Amino acid sequence: MTKEDADRQGRCVVLEEITDENWRDVADVAPADDQRRFVAALGARYLLLSLRDGTWNSLAVRAGGEVVGHVMWAYDEEDGTHWIGGMVVDAAEQGKGVGRATMRVLVRRLAALPSCREIRLSYHPENTPAARLYASLGFTPTGEFEDEEVVAALSSGSAAA
Repeated sequence: MTKEDADRQGRCVVLEEITDENWRDVADVAPADDQRRFVAALGARYLLLSLRDGTWNSLAVRAGGEVVGHVMWAYDEEDGTHWIGGMVVDAAEQGKGVGRATMRVLVRRLAALPSCREIRLSYHPENTPAARLYASLGFTPTGEFEDEEVVAALSSGSAAA
């Protein structure tokens, strides 16, 4: 474990595939009430999107052995970019650095893929905590919008650094 893999409590943050053993815990992840205008009310919505749409790949976020969140990623064959979406950290786990550690681990994982040249994500323009987090990790707005959300990008060279 590296320091970047840990939250502020020193718990190792691990991303794992969705399995028969963890899917219920992921489905029950619920953000703080004030974030529900920016993300799904439960992780279950993102799990269903991953299963039904076929584009997104869901991952469980585990810290200290417990499922504490959800994140998903996709590859856009049209423009050759990888996307991060659907990150939800359970309300009881927020403010502990889980989101930052999740992003670091996932960015490193995606940047290691031979096909990865750029990682993108989008966020609501009023979601200032998300904008600050992503900017601190090197994501910069592209000037594009996706469903009224700001699109930000990180080159894979920056991600691997």
